[in-house]
Amino acid sequence: MEQNSNSLTFKHISTATNEIVSYIDDRRKGVSKVLKTKWNKFNNTIGGGLEAGTIMCVAGISGSGKTAFVNSLETDLFDLNPDVDFYVLSFTFEMISSKMIGRKLSYKLKKTVQELYTVNTPLSDYDFNNVIQESQRIKDYPVYYVDSPGSVIEIKNTIEKFRELVSKDKWLVVILDHTLLIKALSGQGERETIVELQRVFIEQKKIGLTTIIQLSQLNREIEDKERINNPLLHFPQRRDISSSDAVYQAVDILIVLHSPRKLGIKAYGPNHWPVDNLIYLHCLKVRDGEPKILSFIDNLKYNSIEEYTPLQSQ
Repeated sequence: MEQNSNSLTFKHISTATNEIVSYIDDRRKGVSKVLKTKWNKFNNTIGGGLEAGTIMCVAGISGSGKTAFVNSLETDLFDLNPDVDFYVLSFTFEMISSKMIGRKLSYKLKKTVQELYTVNTPLSDYDFNNVIQESQRIKDYPVYYVDSPGSVIEIKNTIEKFRELVSKDKWLVVILDHTLLIKALSGQGERETIVELQRVFIEQKKIGLTTIIQLSQLNREIEDKERINNPLLHFPQRRDISSSDAVYQAVDILIVLHSPRKLGIKAYGPNHWPVDNLIYLHCLKVRDGEPKILSFIDNLKYNSIEEYTPLQSQ
C-alpha cells in the first residue's frame, strides 16, 4: 500500500505480531542478545540485562554513586559480553574524559584516585607498571567521548554522525552524564530542554540497535529534615527527579541510587534497614518488570559498588 510522503508510516497488526513472536523466539534461543552487567540481581530485575531499544535513567544526589555505576558499565559491558559487537558513545559533560579513565583505573586496580595521583605518597614503580598495563587494556575498548557540553540538537546530530562514521549498523550504547548540563537554547528553560531531550532519545532508541543511559539529579526536597526524620518518607519517589514527569514517561527503566548515610539517616525506611557502607538501588520503573529495591556495598573509594546479598527480603 502506497503512503503519502507527508504522512507517518503505518503497518498492519499482523506485521507487529510477527515481529514480537520472532523476538520471543530469538530471546529463548539466545539469538536476541542483552548486555549483562556484573550485578546479577539487577540483571534479573531488568529482564536479563540491557536491551536495545531502551532508555535507562540513573538518578541520585551528588556522591550517591551514579557516575561510578555508569562508569563501570562502560567497560564491564565489553568484558562480560564478548560475543556482542557494540560501541559506546559517552557524553561526559560533568567530568573530562581523562578523569573518567582515572576512575576506571581506580576501579580496576583497587587504588583510590588519591593514591593514583600521588596525593600523599608517590606511586611505586610496581603500581605504576600496573597502571600502564591496565591503561593498555582500556585503550582497546570501542568507547568514544564527547567532553564539551552541547545542546539537544547537537547531541542528536552527534549521535547520528557517530552512527554514520563509526558504529554504522552495530549496537550503539549512548551515555549522557548528565541531563542538567545540557546547553539550553535561547529563551528555553531547564524543563523545556529536558523534555526536548527525551523526545530526541525516544526517536533515537528506535533507530537500529540503540540503548540510551542518561544520568540525572534528585532535587533538594529529599534532603528536607521532615523526610530525613520520618522513615516513611526516606525512599526516593519519581517526583524527586528533576523534570520527573518528562523523564518518567520517556524512560523504560528508572533507577535511583541512594546513600541514606550521606543525609545523616541512621536506619533506612520503615523497616530500619542498615546504612553503613550500603547504597540502595530503587527501581522506580521497569517497563516490563516490577519496581524493586536492591542493596549494594558502597566501595566508592575505589569507584565501585558491589552486590550485597544478606538482605534477601529486598
